[in-house]
Amino acid sequence: PAFPTINKHWTKIMFSNVWLTFLNSTAVQEPPHPPCHQYTNKTCEECLKNVTCLWCSSSKRCVDYPVKNLLPPRSLCELSSARWGVCWVNFEALIITMSVVGGVILVSLCICCYCCCRKKRSKKPDKEDEKAAREKEQRRVRQEERRAEMKSRHDEIRKKYGLFKEENPYAKFENN
Repeated sequence: PAFPTINKHWTKIMFSNVWLTFLNSTAVQEPPHPPCHQYTNKTCEECLKNVTCLWCSSSKRCVDYPVKNLLPPRSLCELSSARWGVCWVNFEALIITMSVVGGVILVSLCICCYCCCRKKRSKKPDKEDEKAAREKEQRRVRQEERRAEMKSRHDEIRKKYGLFKEENPYAKFENN
Protein backbone atom coordinates (compact mmCIF):
# COMPACT_ATOMS: atom_id res chain seq x y z
CA PRO A 1 0.00 0.00 0.00
CA ALA A 2 2.83 2.47 0.72
CA PHE A 3 4.60 1.75 -2.57
CA PRO A 4 1.97 3.37 -4.88
CA THR A 5 2.04 6.56 -2.77
CA ILE A 6 5.81 6.82 -3.11
CA ASN A 7 5.51 6.04 -6.79
CA LYS A 8 2.99 8.90 -7.26
CA HIS A 9 5.21 11.22 -5.24
CA TRP A 10 8.27 10.45 -7.35
CA THR A 11 6.22 10.83 -10.51
CA LYS A 12 5.21 14.36 -9.45
CA ILE A 13 8.82 15.26 -8.64
CA MET A 14 10.09 13.94 -11.96
CA PHE A 15 7.34 15.73 -13.90
CA SER A 16 8.11 19.05 -12.18
CA ASN A 17 11.86 18.64 -12.86
CA VAL A 18 11.23 17.92 -16.54
CA TRP A 19 8.88 20.89 -16.75
CA LEU A 20 11.40 23.26 -15.12
CA THR A 21 14.16 22.01 -17.41
CA PHE A 22 11.94 22.66 -20.41
CA LEU A 23 11.10 26.18 -19.20
CA ASN A 24 14.75 27.01 -18.55
CA SER A 25 15.81 25.81 -21.98
CA THR A 26 13.10 27.79 -23.77
CA ALA A 27 13.60 31.00 -21.77
CA VAL A 28 15.21 33.88 -23.63
CA GLN A 29 18.80 34.14 -22.50
CA GLU A 30 20.14 37.67 -22.07
CA PRO A 31 23.66 38.26 -23.30
CA PRO A 32 26.06 38.56 -20.36
CA HIS A 33 27.04 42.09 -19.38
CA PRO A 34 30.69 43.06 -19.73
CA PRO A 35 32.60 43.22 -16.44
CA CYS A 36 32.10 46.39 -14.43
CA HIS A 37 35.79 47.31 -14.18
CA GLN A 38 35.71 48.06 -17.93
CA TYR A 39 33.77 51.27 -17.14
CA THR A 40 36.35 52.66 -14.70
CA ASN A 41 37.38 56.24 -15.57
CA LYS A 42 34.30 56.60 -17.78
CA THR A 43 30.95 58.17 -16.85
CA CYS A 44 28.57 57.15 -14.11
CA GLU A 45 25.75 56.65 -16.64
CA GLU A 46 27.80 54.17 -18.66
CA CYS A 47 28.73 52.23 -15.53
CA LEU A 48 25.18 52.06 -14.17
CA LYS A 49 23.69 50.75 -17.39
CA ASN A 50 24.70 47.39 -15.96
CA VAL A 51 22.58 46.86 -12.82
CA THR A 52 25.26 44.73 -11.18
CA CYS A 53 27.72 47.64 -11.15
CA LEU A 54 28.43 50.23 -8.46
CA TRP A 55 29.93 53.64 -9.31
CA CYS A 56 32.26 55.32 -6.86
CA SER A 57 32.28 59.01 -7.78
CA SER A 58 35.26 59.94 -5.59
CA SER A 59 37.64 57.50 -7.34
CA LYS A 60 35.70 57.33 -10.66
CA ARG A 61 35.75 53.53 -10.40
CA CYS A 62 33.13 51.12 -11.59
CA VAL A 63 33.07 47.92 -9.53
CA ASP A 64 30.84 44.90 -9.11
CA TYR A 65 28.21 45.50 -6.43
CA PRO A 66 29.08 43.42 -3.35
CA VAL A 67 25.93 41.31 -3.22
CA LYS A 68 27.03 39.57 -0.02
CA ASN A 69 26.67 42.86 1.86
CA LEU A 70 23.59 45.04 2.01
CA LEU A 71 25.68 48.19 1.79
CA PRO A 72 29.04 48.50 0.04
CA PRO A 73 31.94 48.31 2.52
CA ARG A 74 33.90 51.48 3.26
CA SER A 75 37.04 49.92 1.82
CA LEU A 76 35.31 49.67 -1.55
CA CYS A 77 33.71 53.13 -1.58
CA GLU A 78 32.39 55.72 0.91
CA LEU A 79 28.60 55.77 1.20
CA SER A 80 28.47 59.47 0.30
CA SER A 81 30.16 58.82 -3.05
CA ALA A 82 28.65 55.41 -3.90
CA ARG A 83 26.02 55.36 -6.64
CA TRP A 84 23.83 52.47 -7.73
CA GLY A 85 20.84 52.46 -10.06
CA VAL A 86 20.87 56.21 -10.74
CA CYS A 87 23.74 58.66 -10.65
CA TRP A 88 22.00 61.48 -8.79
CA VAL A 89 21.35 59.55 -5.53
CA ASN A 90 24.15 58.45 -3.20
CA PHE A 91 23.77 55.69 -0.63
CA GLU A 92 23.82 58.10 2.32
CA ALA A 93 20.86 60.07 0.98
CA LEU A 94 19.14 56.82 -0.02
CA ILE A 95 19.46 55.39 3.50
CA ILE A 96 18.20 58.59 5.15
CA THR A 97 15.31 58.93 2.70
CA MET A 98 14.26 55.31 3.01
CA SER A 99 14.42 55.54 6.83
CA VAL A 100 12.25 58.65 6.89
CA VAL A 101 9.74 57.24 4.40
CA GLY A 102 9.62 53.93 6.28
CA GLY A 103 9.12 55.75 9.60
CA VAL A 104 6.34 57.90 8.18
CA ILE A 105 4.59 54.86 6.73
CA LEU A 106 4.93 52.99 10.02
CA VAL A 107 3.62 55.90 12.11
CA SER A 108 0.70 56.56 9.75
CA LEU A 109 -0.17 52.86 9.76
CA CYS A 110 -0.21 52.86 13.57
CA ILE A 111 -2.37 56.01 13.62
CA CYS A 112 -4.82 54.48 11.14
CA CYS A 113 -5.08 51.29 13.20
CA TYR A 114 -5.64 53.31 16.39
CA CYS A 115 -8.32 55.49 14.77
CA CYS A 116 -10.12 52.51 13.23
CA CYS A 117 -10.15 50.59 16.52
CA ARG A 118 -11.32 53.64 18.44
CA LYS A 119 -14.06 54.40 15.90
CA LYS A 120 -15.25 50.79 15.98
CA ARG A 121 -15.28 50.79 19.78
CA SER A 122 -17.23 54.07 20.06
CA LYS A 123 -19.85 53.11 17.46
CA LYS A 124 -20.83 49.78 18.92
CA PRO A 125 -21.43 49.56 22.66
CA ASP A 126 -19.94 46.46 24.13
CA LYS A 127 -21.95 43.64 25.69
CA GLU A 128 -21.46 44.88 29.24
CA ASP A 129 -22.92 48.30 28.39
CA GLU A 130 -25.90 46.68 26.66
CA LYS A 131 -26.47 44.38 29.63
CA ALA A 132 -26.29 47.30 32.10
CA ALA A 133 -28.78 49.31 30.00
CA ARG A 134 -31.21 46.34 29.87
CA GLU A 135 -30.98 45.82 33.63
CA LYS A 136 -31.54 49.52 34.27
CA GLU A 137 -34.65 49.50 32.07
CA GLN A 138 -35.97 46.38 33.82
CA ARG A 139 -35.47 48.02 37.24
CA ARG A 140 -37.27 51.16 36.04
CA VAL A 141 -40.25 49.10 34.78
CA ARG A 142 -40.46 47.13 38.06
CA GLN A 143 -40.27 50.39 40.04
CA GLU A 144 -43.14 51.87 38.01
CA GLU A 145 -45.22 48.72 38.58
CA ARG A 146 -44.57 48.84 42.33
CA ARG A 147 -45.39 52.55 42.42
CA ALA A 148 -48.70 51.98 40.62
CA GLU A 149 -49.53 49.03 42.91
CA MET A 150 -48.76 51.07 46.05
CA LYS A 151 -50.86 53.98 44.77
CA SER A 152 -53.87 51.74 44.12
CA ARG A 153 -53.49 50.15 47.60
CA HIS A 154 -53.30 53.55 49.26
CA ASP A 155 -56.33 54.75 47.28
CA GLU A 156 -58.33 51.69 48.45
CA ILE A 157 -57.40 52.37 52.09
CA ARG A 158 -58.33 56.07 51.75
CA LYS A 159 -61.66 55.10 50.15
CA LYS A 160 -62.36 52.61 52.91
CA TYR A 161 -61.83 55.20 55.67
CA GLY A 162 -63.30 58.15 53.76
CA LEU A 163 -60.02 59.90 53.29
CA PHE A 164 -60.14 59.63 49.53
CA LYS A 165 -59.03 62.86 47.96
CA GLU A 166 -61.15 64.03 45.11
CA GLU A 167 -59.73 65.26 41.87
CA ASN A 168 -61.00 68.79 42.42
CA PRO A 169 -61.23 69.87 46.09
CA TYR A 170 -63.71 72.63 45.24
CA ALA A 171 -66.21 70.26 43.66
CA LYS A 172 -68.08 69.88 47.04
CA PHE A 173 -68.86 73.55 47.16
CA GLU A 174 -70.02 73.86 43.56
CA ASN A 175 -72.62 71.09 43.73
CA ASN A 176 -74.47 72.56 46.77
